[in-house]
Amino acid sequence: QVQLVESGGGWVQSGGSLRLSCVASGTTFRHGTMGWYRQAPGKQRELVATIAWDNFTYYEDPVKGRFTISREDASNTVFIQMDSLKPEDTAVYYCNYVTWKSIYWGQGTQVTVSS
Repeated sequence: QVQLVESGGGWVQSGGSLRLSCVASGTTFRHGTMGWYRQAPGKQRELVATIAWDNFTYYEDPVKGRFTISREDASNTVFIQMDSLKPEDTAVYYCNYVTWKSIYWGQGTQVTVSS
C-alpha cells in the first residue's frame, strides 16, 4: 500500500517562505517522478514542479526562480521550498508520485498567502 503524507502548509505573509514536505511509504521515489501540484478554489489542479529519479527538475513559469523542488532518498521525502510567496500562490498543494503503471496523490495541504 502506497501512502503519501504531506506537511508544512499554513498561513504566510506576502514575500514570506514555506517549505512543504511529502514522505512516502510502501514505495520508493527512485522508480518514478515526484511532483507538486496546486488547486485554487474554483480552478483546476495545476502542475507546480516535478523531480525525476535522476534529479531532473521542471518548473512551471509562475513559480520559476521562487520555488525549489528537491528529494531526500534516505528518508523517501520530497520537498518544495517556496520563497517570495504571492497571494496568487494561495491554493491546496498536493504531492504526487508517478510510475509507469500507477499514479498516487497525497491528501493536500493548504497554503494561504496574505497581502
